[in-house]
Amino acid sequence: MKGSLARETVTNWLAHADIEINGSAACDMQVHNDVVFDAVMRDGSLGLGESYVAGDWDCPRLDQFFDRVIRAGLERQIPTARAVAAKLLAHLRNPQSEHRAWDIGRTHYDLGNALFVEMLGPSMAYSCGYWRDAQDLDQAQTAKLERICLKLGLQPGMRFLDIGCGWGSLMRHAARHHGVSCVGLTVSEQQARLGEQLCAGLDVRFALEDYRGHQGQYDRIASVGMFEHVGHRNYDAFFSAARRCLRPDGLMLLHTIGSLARVEHLDPWIDKYIFPNGMLPAMGHIADATIDRFVVEDLENFGAYYDPTLMAWEENFSKAWPTFAHAYPPHFERMWRYYLLSCAGAFRARNLQLWQWVLSPTGVIGGYVRP
Repeated sequence: MKGSLARETVTNWLAHADIEINGSAACDMQVHNDVVFDAVMRDGSLGLGESYVAGDWDCPRLDQFFDRVIRAGLERQIPTARAVAAKLLAHLRNPQSEHRAWDIGRTHYDLGNALFVEMLGPSMAYSCGYWRDAQDLDQAQTAKLERICLKLGLQPGMRFLDIGCGWGSLMRHAARHHGVSCVGLTVSEQQARLGEQLCAGLDVRFALEDYRGHQGQYDRIASVGMFEHVGHRNYDAFFSAARRCLRPDGLMLLHTIGSLARVEHLDPWIDKYIFPNGMLPAMGHIADATIDRFVVEDLENFGAYYDPTLMAWEENFSKAWPTFAHAYPPHFERMWRYYLLSCAGAFRARNLQLWQWVLSPTGVIGGYVRP
């Protein structure tokens, strides 16, 4: 589909979400180059994102644009050959195999610690904050970390494993405020390097290790914002490893973004440019994989809180960008803002969820009570 027909199709498509081409509203699409229309018709969301990064279109409020597009269900209305191919490929290979598990560390988490320090703030927590009583990002992240520790019932002297520990935000909080001994697994060398500095003097150890090979026995296990990189072909391996490492009377907390439907691949643009080989689980995926391994003691959804978290990250990033722009290619700023704001819109539209599951091997005697 070429030229005026592509423009007419995309214009009518966006009208269902009350978005105008070159309109005056903050959510409207400002087109600088008509190639964007052919890109969308040819490549769907991948073409939309690539044409934005190339400067072919703008929008004063990308978060509002995506909130409207997703609420209207428009992202499902233009199937492309690339999308079909991605779905087929997900059936034929294991994108999150033990060998490929290190790809995400090199391509995303090793982008540079300075970037994440500025964007994430003092907590260095790269996952959804808990905003119920919070006034800013730091309060929301501290509340989230403490909520996890309370849900796990951490006590001094316990051994605690953090699968996908990032820069150690949860371990640092748990060791400092709850007196536990922590081991964290990461596939990012830069995360481990900075994390060790941030956790200096605490009973915290970082291990550059995939979850599948880890050995040890722990009283408590958490995995926060890492399960999105596991993939449906590996859910059994993930929960088998966790069950093997957890003491019979222990607890595990899984904190993960979730999908409303069973899908086997990420949005094509996010997969190509931000989180390669990722996959968002559906609730049924997790339920299936925990059968005969765990009792589901508690399940909480606070996905709406990812919207303010992402908006705060974008604000921090935009303010700090001039200080580290020299370290990145010219297109990086637009790419990164598109990532953060498109995801904020998706969570605002409630198309994406954030779940915290509390699991036990055989069931808490007398029942589990959420603190």
